Amino acid sequence: MSSTPRTPSDLDPAIAARLKRSADGLVPAIAQQYDTGEVLMLGWMDDEALHLTLTTGRCTYWSRSREEYWVKGDTSGHVQHVKSVALDCDADTLLVKVDQVGAACHTGTRTCFDTDVLLAAPVDGSAKPAEPADPAEPSDPADPAGRSDAAE
Repeated sequence: MSSTPRTPSDLDPAIAARLKRSADGLVPAIAQQYDTGEVLMLGWMDDEALHLTLTTGRCTYWSRSREEYWVKGDTSGHVQHVKSVALDCDADTLLVKVDQVGAACHTGTRTCFDTDVLLAAPVDGSAKPAEPADPAEPSDPADPAGRSDAAE
């Protein structure tokens, strides 16, 4: 399990006291386009990442794989300008409304949720399974990861 820094944060103590964090001290942060409601991505914040997000107007996340802070857009140019930050009713998830510049996903797509739709609701409201993300490779319902015995 990756760890998050255990350094003191400048986050307002009243806000810090309200947060319900995971075992490794993180809170999921959903980034949403402020004017359209489009869900862009999910990142993780500790107290310091939230403090930096609130005070700089740019989204700062904690990378669980690299174990370091990253400011969205510093290397890619795909900046997230913060419009508002809200805590959900359970105090365990953040909703960060942003003005996204360019792609939000590290793969280069607008959102992290537009390439593998599992269920799509048509205009009439009835839900039905969506087409596989890559129609050339039919998915195996027994293997949600998309692996094939032939590939082994």
